[in-house]
Parts: sequence; structure tokens; C-alpha cells
Amino acid sequence: MHKLPFELVEREILIKKDAETDPELGCFPYERSVPELLEKGVINLNKPKGPTSHMVADYVKKIFKARKAGHGGSLDPGVTGVLPIGLNRATAVLQALLTAGKEYVAIMHLHDDFPEDKIRAVMRDFVGEITQLPPKKSAVKRVERKRTVYYLDIIEIDGRDVLFRMGCQAGTYVRRLCDDIGKKLGSHSHMAELVRTKAGPFNDADWVSLQDLEDAFALFKEDGDERFLRHCVKPMEFAVSHLPKIWVLDNAVDSLAHGAPLHIPGIAKLHSGIKTGDSVAVMTLKDELVALAVAMMPSAQMLKQDRGLAARSSRVLMETGVYKS
Repeated sequence: MHKLPFELVEREILIKKDAETDPELGCFPYERSVPELLEKGVINLNKPKGPTSHMVADYVKKIFKARKAGHGGSLDPGVTGVLPIGLNRATAVLQALLTAGKEYVAIMHLHDDFPEDKIRAVMRDFVGEITQLPPKKSAVKRVERKRTVYYLDIIEIDGRDVLFRMGCQAGTYVRRLCDDIGKKLGSHSHMAELVRTKAGPFNDADWVSLQDLEDAFALFKEDGDERFLRHCVKPMEFAVSHLPKIWVLDNAVDSLAHGAPLHIPGIAKLHSGIKTGDSVAVMTLKDELVALAVAMMPSAQMLKQDRGLAARSSRVLMETGVYKS
């Protein structure tokens, strides 16, 4: 069973200061009321074939009568699968997914017949660092760039159709990969079907449909039953499950909510293995997301030193005043 890079990392929680959190301040994410959940909720949506990712996000916005809804990582209209959706304040957390690894299941159709052993040998050459030229219809500048394919497993070969699963760096074009495989075989090939099965911590194990969202919200509105709604909409903290974390003292939260950088005296505990320049999630002791940040020093230094700049916020998610006692 292959895993994306973040799924292979085992991190230890390092205690810097023994501290408790005031029960009167903030709220554990999974104890939020439904209105609060919908204000800071994310959805692991199984995008249907046909609409654009923007159209799907707009439909979700209408279902929940939300002010805003955004998606994390576009899928082409003909592609289905994992499309993270953020509601209202949670749209800002989706930037944490932009560089997260992705996984896809695809069918590649070959234009000529080839022995299975040759197909397998050629596809093995596309594991590791590859060079891709983005398609003409893409949102990025059309210049060659390096991307990493973490794994590329053939599930089945049926004549000219090859069913495979791949894990890759964000920004890897599966359609282009299929085309390049065909060229390396000395022929042509194209992507016939594509399903995204992972986008960071979001995966196909518990995705929900647009119909599920409609049913869940109707059930809550009509009967007050919030169980299915809580299954469909997760606290925004779920979207940073893949990031290393730094937990801060209650008295440091409000200054961070105002945009101040995190200094070492505000740290209660942190994950091991953080390196300078890593994206990190700054959390309260109740596991609420305060901010997305960039580490300014490694874990060992944060643990050892008594002062210094530990992390600089790139996006603040916590409202001001929540931790003002």
C-alpha cells in the first residue's frame, strides 16, 4: 500500500511547557455548534463529472446558503473524485492543500498493442522526478518543469487499456503523463478516465456527494438531526491534518490572531521534525487552528531556546477576541 510523503512521516509531540487551557476560552473543534461548524467547515466532496470545480463550489454555497465557498485544487469538468470544499471562513485554510500530494486512479488507452512486460517497464521509468510541459489549456506558464511521481502502480491491463494508481506532487498533469508514456512506447496514448482519490488528508474513504449534502442539511433543518451533517462537514482543522503543528499558550493566541509572529515564549508543545521553511499549523491547546505559518527555525532549536522568532504567519484563521480573557 503506497502512501504520500506526509503519510510516511511519524512525528513525536515535544513538550516545551506544561500548560492547561482555560475552558471558558475558545472551543474544541468537534464541539462547535452547527452554525459555528458551517462557518468554519470543510467538505470532502466527490466531484461529479460535468461541472467545473467552481460550479460545484457555487452549488455547495447555495445548499448551505453560505457567504462563501471555495475549492482546494481544481479538477477538469470530465474528472471526478476528491474535491475539498471550504465554507465561509474555512475557504482560507484551503491554501494548505495547494502543495499537498495528490493521488489518482486513471485509465490510459494505448493506440497500439504492446506486451505487458514492455508497458510495465516503460511506466516504471516515470516513477521519481520527471519533466513535464504543461498542456496548452492550463493555468500555469507553459514551460518545462520538474515534478515527482511518488508511486505508479498498474492495477490491470486489459488489451490497450491500462488501469493504474499514482501518487504525485501537486501540479503533476496525469493527462500529459499518459501522453508521454505513449511516446516512450513508440506510439501514442491518451487518458480515458481519471478519478482523484487523495488531496492531502482528504481521500475517497469517506467522501460525500452533492446529494448527501442536500439531504444532510434538509434533515438538520426539518428535524434538528445533525448527525449526518456532522459526518458531511468537518471542522476546518481537518484540512491541516497533514501539516506539522505548534501548540501555543492561551495568552499567546490573541496576539497571533492580530497577525503577530510566533515567538518561542508562546509555545507549549510542538511536533518533532520541523525544519526551517516548513509550512506549519499553529494551534491552540484545544486543537483550534490559529494560523498557517512558516517555521523560522527547526523543532530542536524551538525546544532548546528561550527566546527568538519561531514562526511567521502566512494566513490567520482565528478571530480576534476569542482568547481575550
